[in-house]
Amino acid sequence: MLHNALRGVKVVDLSRILAGPWCTQNLADLGAQVIKVEHPERGDDTRGWGPPDLRSADGSASMSAYFMACNRGKQSVAIDFSTEEGAARVRELVADADVLVENYKAGGLRKYGLDYASLARINPRLVYLSITGYGQSGPMAGKPGYDYVFQGMGGLMSYTGQPDGTPGAGPLRTGVAVVDLMTGMYATSAVLAALRQRDQTGQGMPLDICLLDVAVALNANQGANYLVSGEAPKRSGNAHPNCAPYEVFACADGHLILAIGNDGQFARFSAAAGHPEWAADARYTTNSARLAHMDSLRPLIAATLAGAARKRWTDAFDAAGVPWGPIHTLDEVFAHPQVLHRGLLQTATHPTLGALRLVRNPLLAGSPPEALGAPPPLLGEHTEAVLPNSAIL
Repeated sequence: MLHNALRGVKVVDLSRILAGPWCTQNLADLGAQVIKVEHPERGDDTRGWGPPDLRSADGSASMSAYFMACNRGKQSVAIDFSTEEGAARVRELVADADVLVENYKAGGLRKYGLDYASLARINPRLVYLSITGYGQSGPMAGKPGYDYVFQGMGGLMSYTGQPDGTPGAGPLRTGVAVVDLMTGMYATSAVLAALRQRDQTGQGMPLDICLLDVAVALNANQGANYLVSGEAPKRSGNAHPNCAPYEVFACADGHLILAIGNDGQFARFSAAAGHPEWAADARYTTNSARLAHMDSLRPLIAATLAGAARKRWTDAFDAAGVPWGPIHTLDEVFAHPQVLHRGLLQTATHPTLGALRLVRNPLLAGSPPEALGAPPPLLGEHTEAVLPNSAIL
């Protein structure tokens, strides 16, 4: 199983916020030793991104939920590497490390002797991952940026939201920081590939992953739609640009997601909805025809589904093999029998904070509960263990 795949790999983590910590949490979940270097007073910015916060029973310690989401399985050491002594201790950690992850502005660590060129002289096998907003080169390389900026700059917000001319129209961001999260996933893949290449060559390397690149790549089919057609996609609310009907519809007592991916599914849906004539209508027989005529098809479907309770339709769709989905609140998500069966909700016990409820990494499907690893650390919790007999630096 994968939870021990990176056993023996040592990662020095200088990253903060989300993209870098998401990457290093993946590495920790896969069995790597991840040493998170934090400023002794401030720590990772997200330690202060609460409420909500989890507090110890006596109120002596707390941890923000945001920090908990992306720092499982790590050791926290408190080092101020803006001092020469602190930078020297980071170099000491790096001397036998396999990976270093940082997300400072391009060139920002050079003045501390913690840039790739300096550290590669100490450890030529080091895989050095830099995560930035705009990359290591180019006219904007030194500029900072957060996920929200790149959701807009990369195009995602231009086609996310209600259609122009409808209530609530306008650019809309996603409910979580998807560019940060996907940057963390791309970064994880890059690190694993670099370690594999190092196994073959014996040499480490610098890795340049930036949020702008990821935001542009994240456009996926929408980006391809533009490159093929020359037309920038417009906001379409909950409707899909390439499949139809593929959107949210209201039933008499709630909503469901109808996800028709091919013509056979549409024929079965039409029959289950009591309107087999829809599938025989030339305007709706094929996906491309339905996309062209959704303005007339959508009201027919909406009126039909609104006429009965959701369970009436979902039972019929299940029997007919028609893809559909609910829209759950998070309390419903974590109580759902399939989520529980998959073991996605797991509990880690922290010696000070007690029980922490965490989400299992999807990479670890089928792994035993102990694969969850250690709980997220308090600031500097492991300084003495990792750097024995040292004052906080």
